[in-house]
Amino acid sequence: MVDLLELTLAQQAPNQTQGETTEFTWQWLGEGLLVCTPKTSYNKDIIFSAGIHGNETAPIELLAKMVQDLFASRLRLTERVLFVFGNPQAIRKGVRYLENDMNRMFCGAYQQLNSDEETKRAQLLEQITAEFFQQSRSDAQRYHYDLHTAIRTSLLAVFALFPYQKQSYDDFLIDSLNAADLDALVYHNAVGKTFTHFTTEYFQAASSTLELGKAKPFGQNDLAEFSAIDQVLRAVITGEALPRRQKESLRQFKVVDSIVKQSEDFQLRLDANAPNFSTFEKGDVIATQEAGNYIASDQQVWILFPNPNVKVGLRAGLILKEIM
Repeated sequence: MVDLLELTLAQQAPNQTQGETTEFTWQWLGEGLLVCTPKTSYNKDIIFSAGIHGNETAPIELLAKMVQDLFASRLRLTERVLFVFGNPQAIRKGVRYLENDMNRMFCGAYQQLNSDEETKRAQLLEQITAEFFQQSRSDAQRYHYDLHTAIRTSLLAVFALFPYQKQSYDDFLIDSLNAADLDALVYHNAVGKTFTHFTTEYFQAASSTLELGKAKPFGQNDLAEFSAIDQVLRAVITGEALPRRQKESLRQFKVVDSIVKQSEDFQLRLDANAPNFSTFEKGDVIATQEAGNYIASDQQVWILFPNPNVKVGLRAGLILKEIM
């Protein structure tokens, strides 16, 4: 048995770093990194990651329980999986990150920052990801589900974001997100430095970032809220049929702009507790700063991830339009 969360919190390695069960072989690749390979033939290489932001605990707990169930033979693994707890030090401290946002460090962006434990971790995650995909069957389909929770509540409580890509979006990935009873899908409009953009851009994986409610400390999550998502992720690695969607149809949005904080006088014209997917009408002032105000130019727009406390030069919010 490998308890990935317990080992991560204790900053310990397992007694042995590789082994097998009756159904799969496993290898501990380092802190918070575990690959499991079924003994039978498989068709998919799947990355399940969580904890890129250390205080987003519900997804970490979901994946930890999944690993426990695999080792206890309560789940039958049919696909090859890499489990990733992204930022162990931030997880142990219960903070989003220590110095810089790790989910802006991929595609080599860590090289532009002063070297520290988080930039080294981002580099390691890129290396482990490359080896995971390169050591597989050449015809295996590649998937990446990066699990997060949002800083603030959302009017659409559970949603997914697709990194920008030129190729068409994968049907199975969309079907799985639809079956997971998500409320919305958001399509990025520009190249990013996120973990999912890295796996899409460099390895042509079908990748998505999932946002599962609001960030809470360990022990305060009601995982029953995420039962539909949990059921789908388990179906993805066991080869079981996807469940039937229980909610009304998914809403879909596209990113049309990013609000960048250019100076310390930056302010969002939004209540501090305003939820994601708050709306603005044409002519509304969304943000102010010395470099110029940001004013809504479309009839109706939505804001996602508003955060005036980011460092100067970083994104303070995404502006969305709904795809009808």
